[in-house]
Amino acid sequence: MPDHTAILYCPCGSQRTYADCCQRYHEGATALTPEALMRSRFTGFVLKLEDYIRASWHYSTRPTAMDLDESPDWVTLRILGSGETGNTGQVYFQAIYRMGSGWGYLQENSEFVREDGRWYYLKGQPQEGVLKPGRNESCPCGSGRKFKACCI
Repeated sequence: MPDHTAILYCPCGSQRTYADCCQRYHEGATALTPEALMRSRFTGFVLKLEDYIRASWHYSTRPTAMDLDESPDWVTLRILGSGETGNTGQVYFQAIYRMGSGWGYLQENSEFVREDGRWYYLKGQPQEGVLKPGRNESCPCGSGRKFKACCI
């Protein structure tokens, strides 16, 4: 795996460095919540860690193969809600990506299951759309700056 420890902020939106955030999960640590697993999976998509994404996917719904070379240019993750009850969990999120000169999003209410003390992504119903930020809204890139002063 390439060294990603120099990443200033983890792509998952935690405002921590990759080394202090999702890297431990990519190296084998167990995510303690469905939200932590979702964040690490998003970062896995950003960094194109196909093996990690497949390993964090429940065996009953896991794809047989993945190719992230054609995946969107993911930029930030917004957790809209999350929770767990016993061995099931859910995370409602919006993942933002660049598309040409604009922005797109994938929004999903994901389901997770815990087996043998480990959380796995089970399934979700993704919805995609075009994101049209206003000039005075936060920039979709996750910088924390206003759109008009960042990526416009």
